Amino acid sequence: MLSPAEIASVAVRALEEKKAKDIKVLKITEHTVLADYFVICSGSSAPHIKALVDEVDRQLSEVGEPPTRREGMRSDIWVLMDFGSVVVHVFTEEARKFYDLERLWGDSEAVPLSALPSP
Repeated sequence: MLSPAEIASVAVRALEEKKAKDIKVLKITEHTVLADYFVICSGSSAPHIKALVDEVDRQLSEVGEPPTRREGMRSDIWVLMDFGSVVVHVFTEEARKFYDLERLWGDSEAVPLSALPSP
């Protein structure tokens, strides 16, 4: 069983491998009981978003951390993957600007990707 930080790290690695844009990790534990981390990124098209989501799902499932749910697969603008302690948000660039989670959760700690542990 991976720690929340390790789950976020695997998700980030999967997103990097599939060329996600502008990956951000927010530590939200001080502000909500929803999760410990949000991982937020952008994809360039509906097929790119699907590839990003599929790769995160594959890599985390391989280490015993499959998502408990996926929302938004039909919308093509925002997919949410819930891993319990980590929620991964994959947006189109336009939807990301519109919903602006980084601003909404702006009082959360931004975690440098280099500070994430290796699983």
